[in-house]
Amino acid sequence: MRSIRGGLFALLIATLTASPAMASEKPFNLALISPIALVKPENGVSAVRLNLIYGENTSVKGLDLGLINRTTTLSSGLQWGFININDGDFKGLQISAFNYNKGTTDGLQWSTFNYAGTAGGLQLAFLNYAQSLQGIQVGLLNIAKTGGRFPVMVIANWKK
Repeated sequence: MRSIRGGLFALLIATLTASPAMASEKPFNLALISPIALVKPENGVSAVRLNLIYGENTSVKGLDLGLINRTTTLSSGLQWGFININDGDFKGLQISAFNYNKGTTDGLQWSTFNYAGTAGGLQLAFLNYAQSLQGIQVGLLNIAKTGGRFPVMVIANWKK
């Protein structure tokens, strides 16, 4: 009987301590223009975010669709919009006219213009720019401030 009570008490404590973390991340968000949205910009989205004009959240893990998509810490999954902006890291597939990631990008960036703080994976665009290149760039013009085989290269550039 004591072990059951001890287990229930441990479960109660774990649930109460996890509740604030769960409360800051919601499974779905619909945004017109942030902050006019179902989920506040200071919270994350764990499954699907639809941005009719502009959406901003701390993180999106899953599907992120819209005209202008922005995250402030992390984005992972599929991000598809006209403009994608990530102040933190990105992991997955990014498709847009303009991709901008301040942090580390792991996966595929496919756009007319790609920017990454650290580009891992593949950047595919007319113009690719990476502060630090850890992957491959394919495009009309490819620029890597550090880490690239060449600082500026046409067609393709890759990690040293």
